Amino acid sequence: MSKTSNPRGRAFRFVASHPVRFVFLVCRAFRSNEGLLLAGAIAYYALLSIVPLLILAAIALSHFVGEQLLLDTLAHLLEWLIPGLSAAIVAELANFLAHRAVVGWFLVVTMVFFSSLAFTVLENALSIIFVHRVAIRRRHFLLSAIVPYLFSLSLGIGVLLVTLVSSGLQAVASDSIVLFGHALSLTGATRVVLYLCGFAGEILVLTAIYLVIPAGRTTLRHALLGAVAAGVLWEITRRVLVWYFATLSQVSVVYGSLTTAIVVLFSLEALATLMLFGAQLIAEYERLEMHGGDPAPQPVDTG
Repeated sequence: MSKTSNPRGRAFRFVASHPVRFVFLVCRAFRSNEGLLLAGAIAYYALLSIVPLLILAAIALSHFVGEQLLLDTLAHLLEWLIPGLSAAIVAELANFLAHRAVVGWFLVVTMVFFSSLAFTVLENALSIIFVHRVAIRRRHFLLSAIVPYLFSLSLGIGVLLVTLVSSGLQAVASDSIVLFGHALSLTGATRVVLYLCGFAGEILVLTAIYLVIPAGRTTLRHALLGAVAAGVLWEITRRVLVWYFATLSQVSVVYGSLTTAIVVLFSLEALATLMLFGAQLIAEYERLEMHGGDPAPQPVDTG
């Protein structure tokens, strides 16, 4: 059987020949699933989760790497998540680390609980996006309860690896090489490598989210497709956000002391929207494969 005669081949042929129509189908399904409303819920709980998660990661990882290097790495990572506002959060983290001796077990347990809320809400939102999977196979509730904590632990390990790699690249950046009798600094090249590593890490995190968080099985190819789409859109969006808040925005005039929280919430909602859009792209491609490349709309019950 040829590649284009099976359902997967017909789905790929439809997307390749009608990319604009496929994007329209994704946008229509995203709107039908109340994607913006779901993104708002994820952003709200992410705002509750981000500080406890960072505090736990900083306390745990400070036993393996220097505090200043760790804070610098977290600042770079937060620039990807909430562009332009990482300094304020890192300052709070530094203050917390300076007084971590007064942290009790009850506070630690509370922070562990709140740090997982965003992933729990994300799983519920993705169950609406991938409603065709939930109708076939629903995840066991114990697994759903454990997955957010495992994913939080995985992110902590990822932060440790990024810190070690960043430290190594910074050490290399302080050196230079001699080429044809001229000394060339490696700082510029290291910045490019750091950016590419950061973007690759972004794609890996999004791919892991699409593979692990939703119920059912996502193929690696589909997860990479959604991750690349969401990652590229976010790289564009976060630069627009930095430019907008730096030049045109009057949000501080309107919200005053609430400005930081409002901007963080807005950035998180933009990221959540693009993350769900990538998931919707995967879901629509799966539907095309299920129906042999037939783009006929399927009824979606979000009630």
